[in-house]
Amino acid sequence: MAFRSHRRPLRKRRTALALTVAAAAVGLLVSLVIALRPGGEPETVRTAAGAATGTRPTAPRATHTTSPAPKPSKTCEASGAPKASRVPAPAATTRSARPSPAATRPSAPRPVSGKAPLAGRIKPGTTYDGVATHYDAKDGDGACLYGPSPDLMVAAMNHADYETSQACGAYIRVRAANGASVTVRITNECPLPCAPGQLDLSKEAFAKLAGLSAGRIPITWSLDQSPGTSQTLSIRCKTGSSSHWCGIQALGHRNPLARLEVRTGSGWTRLTRTEYNYFLSPGGTGCGGSLRLTDIYGEQLTVDGIAIRPDTVQPTRVQFTRR
Repeated sequence: MAFRSHRRPLRKRRTALALTVAAAAVGLLVSLVIALRPGGEPETVRTAAGAATGTRPTAPRATHTTSPAPKPSKTCEASGAPKASRVPAPAATTRSARPSPAATRPSAPRPVSGKAPLAGRIKPGTTYDGVATHYDAKDGDGACLYGPSPDLMVAAMNHADYETSQACGAYIRVRAANGASVTVRITNECPLPCAPGQLDLSKEAFAKLAGLSAGRIPITWSLDQSPGTSQTLSIRCKTGSSSHWCGIQALGHRNPLARLEVRTGSGWTRLTRTEYNYFLSPGGTGCGGSLRLTDIYGEQLTVDGIAIRPDTVQPTRVQFTRR
């Protein structure tokens, strides 16, 4: 009696074995492809490989992708707060600012800005050092050509501070080292060798500070407050003045005079000041017309109706404000 075999046919077994081997080969091939592709290995494999070679593991790509920064709220925009993305330049945070030498260097006393924009060498609010000498002032007249003075509290200003007669008419407060002081009006010029800062006082004025025998004393001086006179200023035309040439002088002005102008068809023309305290119009421009006077503080006075009358003092109705 023949028994039926329980073994599969050889062909079937060979086929199954071939399929198994093929599947294993395909699996091996896929594994090799994955292993050889850049970045294709599993994270644990790459990390372990990095640790074994001593190199820093590469961070996953996801960590290099950052989400957009949130937009500032409307409240921040309205407040004008600086944006966080702006970084100050290194120079702004590491370089220290150095004051310039001029900013720390002490300067000479100066008047308050804007007090006397047209002042020359003699400025209000400034104290000057110098020496005082004395001379025989006679009737008080001098280079300013004001004529006889009502009193002899007068002085001659050194050539530098006389400044082409701009010091004429200025009231100067003079102080001695012993505490004595006197106020004088500048009516004359003290020529060289009078040094800058020097005042040549009338004998009468010098005697208020020290005995005449002292001859020469150290002083300080400054522009004094203008007098509280109720008199108005006057105008005088120089000898020989006409419609073709004229010299014009202002008398009795309370504050130092900076400019004198004449009216022309095109506006105001400034006249040139002389050492003898007259303003000249060489071609006669504006002679006999309206005048405009400006003091060192910038105040302007207009005078009309001044006729060409040589050597005649013509009063006006105006005067500068007391300073």
